[in-house]
Amino acid sequence: MFIGKVCGSLVATQKNPRMADAKLLLVEAYTVAPGADRMIKPAGRVLVAIDSLGAGTGEYVLVTQGSSARMTEMTKTMPVDAVVIGIVDTVRVQDRVLCRADGTLKG
Repeated sequence: MFIGKVCGSLVATQKNPRMADAKLLLVEAYTVAPGADRMIKPAGRVLVAIDSLGAGTGEYVLVTQGSSARMTEMTKTMPVDAVVIGIVDTVRVQDRVLCRADGTLKG
């Protein structure tokens, strides 16, 4: 699993019939910077994920990939590799809040 931020959506008019009703999101992966600064920052990759929760642009989300992506009720029959399984409220490392659901970053 990893933390990502929804940066957009993707529309495909032709796709596998099992995915006809699936909403596709563009999710940018995030990481926690090492060292004393400890900020959450983009990891430099964007992927397409199935939205199983109704996440929106700008929200931090929890994403799972691989065979685990097909373990939700919604995706169990879909040929998918990534799915949003959580909407992040807060990221905290030790006593420091790195981000909140409202999108604010603490640095």
